Amino acid sequence: MKIKVATAEDNNLLAGSIREKLNLFPHDIEFKYRAVNGSDLLKKLNTDPSVDTILMDIEMPVMDGIEATHQISQLFPQIKIIMLTVFDDEDKIFQSIQAGAMGYLLKDETPDKICESIKEIMKGGAPMSPAIAAKSLALLRNPTKLVPSENEEDYALTKREIEVLNKLSLGLDYLEISEALFVSPFTVRKHIENIYRKLQVHNKMTAVKKAIQHKII
Repeated sequence: MKIKVATAEDNNLLAGSIREKLNLFPHDIEFKYRAVNGSDLLKKLNTDPSVDTILMDIEMPVMDGIEATHQISQLFPQIKIIMLTVFDDEDKIFQSIQAGAMGYLLKDETPDKICESIKEIMKGGAPMSPAIAAKSLALLRNPTKLVPSENEEDYALTKREIEVLNKLSLGLDYLEISEALFVSPFTVRKHIENIYRKLQVHNKMTAVKKAIQHKII
């Protein structure tokens, strides 16, 4: 029997890429539908809840993937949720698992890995990208890492966003930061967008200056 899969992804290009990956396995997977955010996904599930697994993005407008995961876990507990995201921050991993996600994959995973993860989660497993599994184990060993300092909490900056800020303060560009932190330039760009939004600034120099003033870095 085919596994019925839905996706939640606001980026049209990435959504198309994910569907192409799923379509490589027509004997195993039936693609049900794509939602553009968490709210849209809930509406679609209320109309057609015959979904086995959801591939869930985290950062989406209207309702993000973590809140959507929380609500779906309450309303449709039979549906298995795999986070499929560019974010490898400890707090995102922790929040996703707390919300009810049973798997956590990075978007650069191969089609084979995504298909195998969908099969694994339907058998009761908890598929994770290797880097995520390592960070999850680190969190179990040191849960105090999730407690923000007073200055971090003021602006709700994540540990990874503070790392990116530190690299910006050293004059590194997107590519150099991505190489230093072992993430993609796209991920770095998303982190910097979030930093600007949280600090309410519009450029690198102002962000670094404000971070130093508030002892964030």
